[in-house]
Amino acid sequence: MPDQTYRILMNGVTGRMGYRQHLLRSILALRDDGGIPLPNGTRLQVEPVLLGRNPDKLARLADQHQIADWSTDLDTALAEDPAPIYFDSQVTSERKKAILKAAAAGKHVFTEKPIAETVAEGQELVDAAEKSGIINGVVHDKLYLPGLMKLKRLVDSGYFGRILSVRGEFGYWVFEGDYLPAQRPSWNYRAEDGGGMVLDMFCHWNYVLENLFGAVEAVTAKAVTHIPERWDEQGERYDATADDAAYAIFELAGGIIAQVNSSWAVRVERKELVEFQVDGTDGSAVAGLFNCRIQPRESTPMPVWNPDLPTTEDFRGQWREIPDNQAFGNGFRAQWEQYLLDVHAGRPHRYDFAAGVRGLELVDAGLQSSREGRRVTLR
Repeated sequence: MPDQTYRILMNGVTGRMGYRQHLLRSILALRDDGGIPLPNGTRLQVEPVLLGRNPDKLARLADQHQIADWSTDLDTALAEDPAPIYFDSQVTSERKKAILKAAAAGKHVFTEKPIAETVAEGQELVDAAEKSGIINGVVHDKLYLPGLMKLKRLVDSGYFGRILSVRGEFGYWVFEGDYLPAQRPSWNYRAEDGGGMVLDMFCHWNYVLENLFGAVEAVTAKAVTHIPERWDEQGERYDATADDAAYAIFELAGGIIAQVNSSWAVRVERKELVEFQVDGTDGSAVAGLFNCRIQPRESTPMPVWNPDLPTTEDFRGQWREIPDNQAFGNGFRAQWEQYLLDVHAGRPHRYDFAAGVRGLELVDAGLQSSREGRRVTLR
């Protein structure tokens, strides 16, 4: 039997994340590795088609990576290109209308998050996908990180006993753009363009918490704009209208309490840019992007509080690293492979638009909590 090739309309891959993770390290890597092996001995091949607004950037990327087709005309591509899959990594404010067009054209859709700017808009996408019968998926990349995969193994094995709490620290210092160029796009800090820490990261935290520990049932949050002015890619000053930090307490099913700090205005004093500490009756773990350290009950030390003497214990040295006892690939590519196999088999993708809407529900609850200064329940 011959190999099967899936053309994929990829919209927004001239941006940093779309290019590096989705085009370069996922689809082009799959193409160059000969596709995904199938049980019958054939392979599922991929062929990207680039979409975007800047013809110069598209032409340059296509030439650099030997990509045959690109276009700035989304409507024509959806109507005339035989590609069965549409992928979206545009700015958030442009996403909903493009996905609605793709669904109406009968394209299967895989998209970055947040899938829309509001819960109502997200539900529009769910309804459109159901009406069109398309296989839809939302990027849940952090579930495929080596550190969190190790953490998931610990949860599934019962290592923690009864899980009590989760504490997450995420973020780093994003330069304002005057002293040094900012390392994130300026639209991230303008609410009118779909920017904001809560909209960006609470969607992530929802699926991480939901899939590892339990559904979020209530939230108490405070969203702030620590840096009120920034400078854009052209060196022009602008008002930062979006929140650049959020501090939240999430109450999970089963009585687990999760505290997560997210900030683009924090200097890192931890091993990785994101870390989650999980404490249970039988043991604890600290997981980051790649690493996971554990301290079981039987090797837990007994510190004694004494403010009169300096601490001599090396607390970090008392944790044990979980080894890389399996091969971990790029997390974005791993989910792409799963999604493509779901499309090939005609089955629903586990992380669908409805999962994306649950993330937006947490965004709404977090913003409401911050605005009204109170605890907000979700379920």
